[in-house]
Parts: sequence; structure tokens; C-alpha cells
Amino acid sequence: MRLTNVTHLRLPFGRLWGYDVSVSVSDRRLPVSFDQRLHVGAGDRPGSWMALSFRLPAPTRRESIADAWRAVVARHGTLRTAFVPGADGEPELHEIGIGQGTWVEHQVSPGQAVNDAVRDILDAACSPYAQPSHRLCVLETAAGLTVVIAADHAHVDMWSMLVIARDLLSALGAGRAGRKPFPGPAPAFVEHTQALLNRNAAPDHVRRRWEDIIGDSGGVMPQFPLPLGAPDPQRERVEVRDVFDLDDGAAFAAQARNDGVSTLALAVVAMTAVTREMAGTPLRAVFPVHSRFDDNWHDSVGWFITNSVLESAVAEPRAAAAAVKEAVQLGSWPLADVLAPWGGMPVAPGMFAISWLDLRRLPVRIDSVGLDAHYVSATIDTDSVMLWFILDESGLHLRCRYPDTVEARANVGGWLDLLVARLQADARSSVRGLLRVAGRTFRLERASRDDVEAIAALLSDDQFGPDRECVELERYEAAYNLVVRDSSNYLGVVRNDADRIVATMQLTVIPGLSRGGSSRLQIEGLRVAAAERSQGLGTAMLEWAHNFGRARGAQLAQVTTDEARERARAFYTRLGYRTAHVGLKRRL
Repeated sequence: MRLTNVTHLRLPFGRLWGYDVSVSVSDRRLPVSFDQRLHVGAGDRPGSWMALSFRLPAPTRRESIADAWRAVVARHGTLRTAFVPGADGEPELHEIGIGQGTWVEHQVSPGQAVNDAVRDILDAACSPYAQPSHRLCVLETAAGLTVVIAADHAHVDMWSMLVIARDLLSALGAGRAGRKPFPGPAPAFVEHTQALLNRNAAPDHVRRRWEDIIGDSGGVMPQFPLPLGAPDPQRERVEVRDVFDLDDGAAFAAQARNDGVSTLALAVVAMTAVTREMAGTPLRAVFPVHSRFDDNWHDSVGWFITNSVLESAVAEPRAAAAAVKEAVQLGSWPLADVLAPWGGMPVAPGMFAISWLDLRRLPVRIDSVGLDAHYVSATIDTDSVMLWFILDESGLHLRCRYPDTVEARANVGGWLDLLVARLQADARSSVRGLLRVAGRTFRLERASRDDVEAIAALLSDDQFGPDRECVELERYEAAYNLVVRDSSNYLGVVRNDADRIVATMQLTVIPGLSRGGSSRLQIEGLRVAAAERSQGLGTAMLEWAHNFGRARGAQLAQVTTDEARERARAFYTRLGYRTAHVGLKRRL
């Protein structure tokens, strides 16, 4: 799922509606978590919310959306709570009742971008002390409906936004089918808060480790290791980068498995190396970890995050894995007690935080591609550096927020440049691309535009090449452009130990409804240089291709070859392919 900022969100022009609910506040006070107290204690302010936008897959009446939204609110207790200022200045959390609402059209002023109109609405409706501090918006356009759901961060995290979107879609489907939307309410976040408050205090060795890391950071939470300019909050700069596509993500993960560590740990290796190179210090950062320790919280909505600290001094996989493990352990104890010697979290300008979310491992899913779903952050002034990683089926993405100063642009921007380059280089050199054949090692990788001439030569060096192929390189280059634009294609080349291209193939994953909705892997244009034939390279390439297809959900591999290619037919038959169908072709 894409990470974006509200100023970067691509919203079409249309009529913008918000759903206003009726609210009543009770006298019943509820427990407040450590992070909630810190967040809400800073007071009402714009930009304290997080949001998720997605397009509805079918025409839907606004009244149906309102019914589904009230069902979601009824299911999740934290959406029926609100903060009020206490007599002692500390925030208090109270239950609220939420009743029927009305749709209100928000006018988009002449010359105003829809994004700006949405931002203004969410800044006003989703502040810490708003009642309620969440908002449902619908944008009506000729192309359909876009839903934007936002809430003050005190009540939600990124996992929770997925739960809310999933439950809203489920309630809409249940409404159309005349079914009850949910089996019952999800466990409330206040129950989780109370459970954490009841936990034992942290042992002495945990306190000492926190003290060491904070001491090494100058008595405050870890800070970005390079200058950011003026220490007071500045207008933010937000960078959004796609680090890996699906293939590079798979290659990076394969390297992590080979090293015996997680993908996160291998990313920490890269961040550690870049920090050492640019700043000459270990990597130190605030590290949010989720607190959904038990399965019963998986379908709940709330701020199930506790802050930890990550310190990685050695850019080596096992050392980085140990650093991640330690960070998770440090974040598993009640923080109010741990941080009491500093009067709470000792935040200072320049604080550096790194967040990592692997959506593939979450038990909550939505069709983020089909729904064009985006995580949306608010626009704020900031004096800190916050880095979010999202790993999903399409690859690895990051979003970074930092002060928009000359120094921060150079230092944070330069750090990000080196980090992305390092991660991409690690993916390209991954063990996933290695083919070991008869004591020799080859590397299979995605073809670049510079490889087109070598690919064309391999296609021509073939029994039927002189009749089928052409001599104009421009035609192959134009075809290359079309192939790489379609993400379902993988055009690969194989290099020998002298870095010479000796083989190629094109793989295409074809989704379909036949065979129970099975996807299939199409293998085309497999060619091996004459000097490398009959030595096992083609077999190794097909094995790699089969793993490629399995990773993308393909359940069937298919190839076509000319009837006159007896050796090719024997090769494929030996590897398990059967002539079960008759392939027919004609010129167009």
C-alpha cells in the first residue's frame, strides 16, 4: 500500500461530503495509555491525525455508507471515546455515545485543491480533544466514490486503519446481502491499556539499557546524527520513495533468509552502514513496536504501539538481528515506569524515529491495489525526522518527514539517497539471482535497456532466428519499453562470471478466471548462447522461473515451442511439461 501525505494525495475533483454524527459524553472515566497521555497532553493542534483513502468498488448510496460507518463505530470501543481536559491539566478519557448523523457537503473554494479542502476538514474534526476525533468523508466524482477515513492518532495506528477499512467494506457487503455486519464487538483498546497498566514493572537490566541508550544520545531520545538546521519546528519536507518492486523485494528477502535474519534486520544493516559512512556513529533511533501481544487484539482498533529504542553499531546481519530483538524486548515493558527518571519521554529537537510495517504478515488484509488504497499523513511543522517503511506484495516503500531546511535537505536527503542505493544494490546482488550449474556460477537479473542488443543477438542465434528476427535494434528497444511498462512481465538475462550475457527469457504472470481463478506463468523467449547449451543452464533457468511464478500465486506454468524444435520439446518434456493442449497461432 502506498504511503503518502495529504498534500500529495491525488484526489479527483468532485462533491465533498462529511458525515456528522450526534454525540453525548458520559461521566465514566477510562484508563489512558502512556502514549495517549503524551500525545493528547500536547493539546489541540492541526495535523495530529492519520487517514486512509480508498475507492469503493461499486456504486453505493451515501445512506448505506453511513449505516456501515455507524456499525464500525459500534464495533470498536475506541471510536466511542473522547478526551477532555482534566482539572489538573492532564487529559481524561471518557465514553461517548454516538447516534444518527447527517451528511454535510463541504464546499471546495474556487482555486482550492480538493486535497487542501480535505486537509482543512480533518485538521478541524480529528484533533485530540474533538468529540469524536474521527471523520468519515466521501468524495463523489463521475468515476465513482472515494472514501477518506481519518482519526486522531490517539485512537488509531496503521494496523487499526486497515481494520476500519476492512470492517467498513464488510458492513457495506453485509448491508447489500441483508446480513449482520459482524459477529460482535471487538475487544476494546481501553481493556488493553488496563492490561498494560497491570503488568509488572521492568527489571533492572531493562532500565539500565534504556539509561545507557538515552545517555549515549545526550540525555534525550535518539536524534538524527547529522545537523538539521534551526532547532525550532519548521515546515515539513515529505519524501515518498519506492525502494523495491516485487522482484527486488523477493531478492532482498531471499538474501535475508540466506543470512538467517529477517528482512527488517537486513534493512537495519543498510541503515547502520549508511549512518556509519555519513556520520561516523552507530544507528540510534526511536523504534515503535506494536503491543498486540495476543491474537484477541488483532481485530481491535486503538493505538497499539509502544516506543522502544534501536541501537545498531555493526553493519552485519546477525548483529543487526540482535539489535532488533533487543529493541522489541525493550519496548515490551510499561514505559511510564521506565522513563520516570526523565519525567517522561525526554523528547528533544532532532528526534529520529524509524517505523517498519510488513503488511504481508498482518492478519488483516484489504485489496489495496484494487481499491487504490493509500495511507495518508497530515501536514505539520516538525523539528524531527520520522521514517516509515511499508512492505507489501508490491515491494518496499518508504516515507520520510523532516524539517524543510537547507541542512536537513542535504543531510536527510543525502542519507536517504545512500540508503535507497544501498538497499537496491543489496537486492541486485542477492543470492536469489545466483544459478549454480556444473561448478560454475551465473547471475540471473532483470534486463536493462543496455542489454537489449545482447538479447536481440540471442534471439537471432537460433534455428528460426534468421526468418523471425530483424536487424533494426530500434524495434527491439521499442518493444523493450512496452515490456517493462507492464509489471506482469519479467524480462531476464543471465550473466556468466565474466559479466557477459549468455541467456535470456521473458516471464509473464497471467491472472484468469479459469481453473478456479488460477494464475499461470507464461515462459517465452528462453534462449541460451550456443557455447553454454546442454550443460544445465536452461534447466536452472526454468527452476528459477517456476519459483518466480509460485511467489506470485501461479499454479500452472506453460510454454510454447515450434513443432519442428524436437530438442526443445524433449527438454521441456524431461522437466515435466506435457503436451496436454493444442496451441494455435495466426498472424494479425
